[in-house]
Amino acid sequence: MSQEDQMAQAAAVQARYEERLLRLPNVVGVGVGQVYRRGSPTGEIGLVVMVERKLPAAQLAPEDRIPPELGGVRVDVQEVGVISAQ
Repeated sequence: MSQEDQMAQAAAVQARYEERLLRLPNVVGVGVGQVYRRGSPTGEIGLVVMVERKLPAAQLAPEDRIPPELGGVRVDVQEVGVISAQ
């Protein structure tokens, strides 16, 4: 799949799931971008879910866990800290 197609698919998934994801505790943003694994880019475009702090799955209720994939698009959870207006 071309990068353009990946962007379009990820944008459609963002439109479908963004509201639900933003209601989860710790989630501060949702976007489309480069997927990273262990700090290195994979070359894949996916749904980026930004959280204040990454937590082990065991510390989250099952309904608060972010799935690794939504709508066939890889989900990358990125820790960004507290976001505030400057």
